[in-house]
Amino acid sequence: VFGSDKMAEVCNLARKAATTDLPVLIEGETGTGKELMAKAIHLFSDRSKEIFLAQNCGAMTDDLLLSELFGHKRGSFTGAISDRLGLFVAADRGTVLLDEIADISPAVQVSLLRFLQNGEVKAIGSDRTKLTNVRIVAASNRPLRQLVEEGRFRRDLYYRLKGFEISIPPLRDRPEDIPVLTDYLVKKYSEVFSRKIPGVASQAAQKLRSYAFP
Repeated sequence: VFGSDKMAEVCNLARKAATTDLPVLIEGETGTGKELMAKAIHLFSDRSKEIFLAQNCGAMTDDLLLSELFGHKRGSFTGAISDRLGLFVAADRGTVLLDEIADISPAVQVSLLRFLQNGEVKAIGSDRTKLTNVRIVAASNRPLRQLVEEGRFRRDLYYRLKGFEISIPPLRDRPEDIPVLTDYLVKKYSEVFSRKIPGVASQAAQKLRSYAFP
């Protein structure tokens, strides 16, 4: 939902990305709609009839995150009471969103790079590998290029992730979208709460237009 030239450019780039099978890196501040954009890319792609799965990579131990992504065998680490498939196998032929990708540790970066290079998945505690065909969309609320220059993110992984690089500007940088979003949300929630709302008062609209949207 937008009315600005800035978001038109972003959405046009996303449509181009959707027609390919390349990884996509989506950057933008918290709240700019990165997951919504990732779902849109999936739905406009040839994988639209397959599954879309999302994983928040922030504030997780390496073992737990690797288990979520690659799966594990029972008893492979403390708490592994049963086998787990892992998102990369579960989403075969579909799309996986890796949110907060900037937070992954160097060890997880190595594992992810290896997966992007050859598509092989090896569950924790297993001696077997599986080939899987997954489209990766990564999202970050911090610029990965800056983290690469600071030595906190692998350069080779960064280039693997950014087959397409999409930056979503914050709402304060595209004020033309504020009235469009306002009308959309008023309509949406008036239906949710079964209330008739004829419109938005001019004072309320002015308050929204002048808000900083941090």
